[in-house]
Amino acid sequence: MTDYLVLYRAQETAAEQMGGQDPEAAAASMKAWTDWQEKAGDAVVDFGSPTQPVAGADEGSTTSIGGYSLMRADSLEDLERLLADHPHKAWGGSIEILELLSIPGM
Repeated sequence: MTDYLVLYRAQETAAEQMGGQDPEAAAASMKAWTDWQEKAGDAVVDFGSPTQPVAGADEGSTTSIGGYSLMRADSLEDLERLLADHPHKAWGGSIEILELLSIPGM
């Protein structure tokens, strides 16, 4: 099994996205995420959290990292299948996947 850091990127920051939602839209959004999490099951190691850039952001980037999850899968292909219908993509965001490597000597 391999561990992955999944980054959720979007044009707006998570604070901008969440701040502009009415309560019903926010509840529907959260339900879509928790439905996806339930479907992904044990592959979700840590559901994660929304994030807010505070320092060191790449000024040339056109997207912001709005959140993350930690996931585990047998292969990148298996993980990509789990993320294929992720609600973040349905709302126009993109998903970046990074493999977590072992630290030598630890």
